[in-house]
Amino acid sequence: MSREPTSTPSQTSVRDSGAATPAPSTSAEIAAFVAKARAMAPNAAGARGRLVFALDATMSRQPTWDMACALQADMFREAEAIGSLDIRLVYYRGFNECRASNWISSSAELARLMGKIDCRGGHTQIGRVLADARKEAIAAGVRAIVFVGDAMEEQADELCAKAGELGMLKVPVFVFQEGVDPVAEQTFREIARLSGGAWCRFDPGAAAQLRELLRAAAAYAAGGREALQRLAASGGGAALLLGQMR
Repeated sequence: MSREPTSTPSQTSVRDSGAATPAPSTSAEIAAFVAKARAMAPNAAGARGRLVFALDATMSRQPTWDMACALQADMFREAEAIGSLDIRLVYYRGFNECRASNWISSSAELARLMGKIDCRGGHTQIGRVLADARKEAIAAGVRAIVFVGDAMEEQADELCAKAGELGMLKVPVFVFQEGVDPVAEQTFREIARLSGGAWCRFDPGAAAQLRELLRAAAAYAAGGREALQRLAASGGGAALLLGQMR
């Protein structure tokens, strides 16, 4: 990765309102989401799964970013065995920079986009990631969120409130934590629990561990709980996720 991506139609900034607390979901928004979810059931013929793939791109994350670039095609391959998958890449880095791509339907395009991004120092912006995912869940029928990170530098209660809203919308957050940070782990576990998702740790540089977790999340996004259950029969990451999901 040699340079920051230039502004293109496939990439937009994730803007934050600056409010101290997240705006609650309105009954109209939730009703609209439920109606859309019913119209595109996870296993319906021709339905496309939608997964938000969120990554911490602060300076310490460069090795994991490179690893995620190499592994992202596995998510598409896993989904193809079940149905199909669209992915929205969201990342934060630097000073107040949080960006999101349009929906991507090919691993080649996602790899091209990720290859243009380099990691930069800065604080975590997990709240903005969750807020963007909530917006997309209502507008586009997101089925799952994957977040890969190693730190949390925000107000835990505010993140948990956003995670709870995603739980109301039936959009689980799969939090994959690299390394050992007890403070981050406590909040990451709560985000997963409140959203109906799962938390898992992987060792720094452990590509095989991360690959299994990403494949499991893709299976869920493409085919729902039944697809995850089938994959879990062989153990590994899918079994870890399924064991935590409510």
